[in-house]
Amino acid sequence: MRRNEFFLLFLLLGVSLNGQILEPVKWSFALNDLPSVEKEIVLTAKIDDGWHLYDMNLPAGGPIATSINIEVLQGAELLGAPTSSVTPDEMFDKVFDMNLRWYSNTVSFIQKIKVVDFQKFRLSGELEFMACNDVTCLAPVRLTFAFSSKDITNIPQEESEDVFYVTDSISADDTDYAENSPDSVHQVFPEPAFPVRGLSDRDLTVGVTGKRTTSNVLTEPAVPAIDKSLWWTPVIDQLKAMGDTTTSATDRAYIYIFIAGFLGGLLALLTPCVWPMIPLTVSFFLKRAKSRKKAVGDALLYGFSIIAIYLTMGLLITAIFGASALNNLATNAIFNILFFLLLVVFAVSFFGAFELVLPASWTTKIDSKADSTKGLLSIFFMAFTLVLVSFSCTGPIIGTLLVEAATQGNAIGPAIGMFGFALALAIPFAIFAIFPNMLQSIPKSGGWLNVVKVILGFLELALALKFLSVADLAYGWGILDREVFLTLWIVIFALLGMYLIGKIRFRHDSELKYVPVSRLFMSIISFAFAIYMVPGLWGAPLKAISAFAPPLYTQDFNLYDDEVHAQYDDYEAGMEHAYRVGKPVLIDFSGFGCVNCRKMEAAVWTDARVKQLIDNDFVLITLFVDDKTKLPQSIEIEENGRSRTLKTIGEKWSYLQRSKFGANAQPFYVILDNEGFPLSPSYAYDENISKYIRFLENGKANY
Repeated sequence: MRRNEFFLLFLLLGVSLNGQILEPVKWSFALNDLPSVEKEIVLTAKIDDGWHLYDMNLPAGGPIATSINIEVLQGAELLGAPTSSVTPDEMFDKVFDMNLRWYSNTVSFIQKIKVVDFQKFRLSGELEFMACNDVTCLAPVRLTFAFSSKDITNIPQEESEDVFYVTDSISADDTDYAENSPDSVHQVFPEPAFPVRGLSDRDLTVGVTGKRTTSNVLTEPAVPAIDKSLWWTPVIDQLKAMGDTTTSATDRAYIYIFIAGFLGGLLALLTPCVWPMIPLTVSFFLKRAKSRKKAVGDALLYGFSIIAIYLTMGLLITAIFGASALNNLATNAIFNILFFLLLVVFAVSFFGAFELVLPASWTTKIDSKADSTKGLLSIFFMAFTLVLVSFSCTGPIIGTLLVEAATQGNAIGPAIGMFGFALALAIPFAIFAIFPNMLQSIPKSGGWLNVVKVILGFLELALALKFLSVADLAYGWGILDREVFLTLWIVIFALLGMYLIGKIRFRHDSELKYVPVSRLFMSIISFAFAIYMVPGLWGAPLKAISAFAPPLYTQDFNLYDDEVHAQYDDYEAGMEHAYRVGKPVLIDFSGFGCVNCRKMEAAVWTDARVKQLIDNDFVLITLFVDDKTKLPQSIEIEENGRSRTLKTIGEKWSYLQRSKFGANAQPFYVILDNEGFPLSPSYAYDENISKYIRFLENGKANY
């Protein structure tokens, strides 16, 4: 009795805490319409991370087992007991003092049936289950499901041989034949609910009677099976004919990369490695200039040299690695972990633990070259000196920029990003060299630069978690769920706020006698941002940081239910389901490291109208092109005249996006019919909710 009382208390606690809000297990019911008299009732559960669903037929005295009860069964008979699609986990449970079996992630329960009368087929039942996690259990839930003859379209040929269709009005000749033929069979059925190939208009109006032999008019299935090879057939020409905007979307992606690079360059200007170089560089040009015209020309050449160095760097990176290799590298576990550690090291350095500088011999040699040479070459060496001296501050910004540009899947993305970065960096140097009097108005180097350095340290520490999160998601480790990520960010920005008001001091900081107004306002922003993220611990969307935080499905405890959940993460399985239920397919090509994908999910998919359309009118299939899960068997393909081997799930979906749709950037949305042909132009990154609704409604209307 004590065990049962403890279980009851445990259950009541779970109910009181959750208040019927949590729904960790989401079910879908389907009838697998096999091409025979045997069919399958499939009940599929998608289980949130951290939760589990108990197996069927558990021992007495334990938790509520999953059970399937068939209450109404007409025109069919059960074939055996329900079976599960995966093997359950088995573990000794101290609470119940017994071995228990449960499922995590996804499981399907399959009940086989044999249909003996397709016209009268009817089945309904009740599913009962119980969900628990390591802390609490939810109250048992009961769900009903039902299927009828309308759900069966695949009637096997052997069952069609005895089927004859007649109406109430039969011609005299046909009636006489039926009554006077001893070997004939005259049966009356309602008109078919689906078109039957080979059946003439007269057959449908007057009817068909005859001996119990194979009929010539019903030798084909009522609904032919879909040719699955069509699902992989390229549809690039069809999309272009519809006026597809994929190309313009790529142009927009270039603009975003350029803007990100430009903002990164402006941020680099404020670092202690770059800011002091402004007056030194300007004085260098003023000393060598013999006239105002010469000074202006040299300053402009210096700016162009900075741009040329960084632009060449971006082009070389793309040429050496290639766009696809950079995209793969952006979600590679080793690369992301190394970049995470690198940013942490830079952050610790900015906090004052140690100084990161390039070997003095490098900069000395370059600097001496700039002094000894003349003309364009000396200006180039001066620009190269700036690049080397500022590396310890610009390195993290450039590295982050290149990674984000690579995830866009564009071949020239890194070059565009580097151009934006170099332009922002070159403009102030050129302006101050042209107008040297302006130098008197800029703040001198001092303690404020150290403050900027520490602030950058906090920002780099926060950004480092983004790269660790990408590796964690791509490989499914589950060590940096959304709550953990948000908790760390809340602590980081709270500490930043405390630093800005002088409550925390580092080694190189001078004593803060009073709080400047600028630092006060920055601390308010930092504290406000930390408080803003707190509701995210319970599942709030947090649209402002959706590009950086792990997706909502990694949330263990979620009180919000506004997000859209993909029904399938497998292309073929999702297409088969859409064919059975008769719905169009919404394909979502996404990526674990895709910033814009997270923005679309948080800003667009959480809209009530968008969510209703996707949930009710489409089968949503999300395909992660950077999923590192190994394929059960490698796939050999031929692409651009070269043989390639697809080894991971992500490579398979990336190939599908390239070969079928002619695109390689994410997010990428396209609506297909059940044969795999587009119903409307594709849709890329655009947070305009009205446009996205029109995109969905257009595809729905064309289905």
